[in-house]
Amino acid sequence: MTVHQLNELLLVCSLVLLIAVAAVRVSSRSGLPSLLLYLGIGIAMGQDGLLELQFDDPELTQVIGYAALVVILAEGGLGTKWKEIRPALPAAAALATVGVAVSVGVTAAAAHYLVGLPWQQALIVGAVVSSTDAAAVFSVLRKVRLPSRVTGALEAESGFNDAPVVILVVAFSSTGPMDSWYLLVGEIALELAIGAVIGLATGWLGAYALRHVALPASGLYPIAVMAIAVMAYAAGAMAHGSGFLAVYLASMVLGNAKLPHSPANRGFAEGLGWLAQIGMFVLLGLLVTPHELLGDFWPAVVVGLMLTAVARPVGVFISLLPFSIPWREQVLMSWAGLRGAVPIIFATIPMVSGVEGNDRIFNIVFVLVVVYTLVQGPTLPWLAKRLRLGDPSEAADLGIESAPLERLRGHLLSVAIPKGSRMHGVEVAELRLPAGAAVTLVVRDGKSFVPLPATALRHGDELLVVATDPVRDAAERRLRAVGQGGKLAGWLGTGGGTRRRSG
Repeated sequence: MTVHQLNELLLVCSLVLLIAVAAVRVSSRSGLPSLLLYLGIGIAMGQDGLLELQFDDPELTQVIGYAALVVILAEGGLGTKWKEIRPALPAAAALATVGVAVSVGVTAAAAHYLVGLPWQQALIVGAVVSSTDAAAVFSVLRKVRLPSRVTGALEAESGFNDAPVVILVVAFSSTGPMDSWYLLVGEIALELAIGAVIGLATGWLGAYALRHVALPASGLYPIAVMAIAVMAYAAGAMAHGSGFLAVYLASMVLGNAKLPHSPANRGFAEGLGWLAQIGMFVLLGLLVTPHELLGDFWPAVVVGLMLTAVARPVGVFISLLPFSIPWREQVLMSWAGLRGAVPIIFATIPMVSGVEGNDRIFNIVFVLVVVYTLVQGPTLPWLAKRLRLGDPSEAADLGIESAPLERLRGHLLSVAIPKGSRMHGVEVAELRLPAGAAVTLVVRDGKSFVPLPATALRHGDELLVVATDPVRDAAERRLRAVGQGGKLAGWLGTGGGTRRRSG
């Protein structure tokens, strides 16, 4: 590649990124998941589009898609709050295993008997479309506050179900004789167990190292966090376990470990996640051949209808039978099974394996994802409101960033008070921080000042709190408790109560 060609490539990539970033704004206003706009950009650049770029390399698409999925899962794990996801873990695990099995069976039967696909192709389609996509779901629901049990179950399910689905797709795409069902179940259980152990161990060791090693620059922490997450995927995959589960669990441990510069770590991961989604969707749009989709449009609609109206609700109902979950929440979980980029990426597996009819499998999955995202995406907030599942009383969590002061044996906590936090109106003295912690500065409306004990805090304030090593965790717990329960947090059961500071 010459320098001139490199300059042209950089120009095209920068233009695509700018257009994609503008598409985020459009999608946030229209309520549509941004994946549709990114796919549209790829299609417009492809062989049937304006630029007529020729791209037909499913193997490269699969490799890049896997790499992007690792980044997306890492970003999702870092943003997962353990206190919200913990009560929903059993239900999420059931949805990601039993629910996936039910969805695969019902959808495959529909693809075989209603559309006429051979059993191998029908099973591949059923497995591919049984994976939900957290980015697609929460890009639509981000403006609706749902009960933590619902958000925790949906988020954990989307992080867990990629692992069993990719194992099923690879097994169904095998050109040789397929293993017996009990061997397949055992293989899935073993790979999930290996991935879980490696992910949790990598996350714990990485968090321990980052808490005890002061890096020379704050910008190195986000890079180190992402490197640990990617290492978890690689270690899990090389150990013949589920790398996808490993990276999600490792990232979840890191995201809840109160690392230095946690908001910056999440912000960096979110930016990489957006970049991965943009690149992945544009590449998938380039891979598809639009004029070949028409012949598989109605089969995709039929399979998608059975998936959305029958397979997903039945899977949710059977999975949640052991749990006392109200029917309204089950209805929302059934409709919230959005399919995003993950099924389209998994649809490249049979293409690389050379399965007969792989082009038709890819086309059906592509059309199904686009059509039913258009149907489900804009209606999810409406359905949540109709089911009266919004929870406006839930207080917004504080954004707390910690920077280690190694030589001073202390920490500098930067606290942002968001709209909806119950810290609004609380006086500095009423924070009742532990001895060894103090609010040293308040930034309000662009101006900073040293607060008095009677200074009332407001939405939008940013606080600088200095805490010594021994009380750093206690100070952060108290700040979060006041943010959730107000000045009476210790008496409202929100925790974080401390003894009153002396002096």
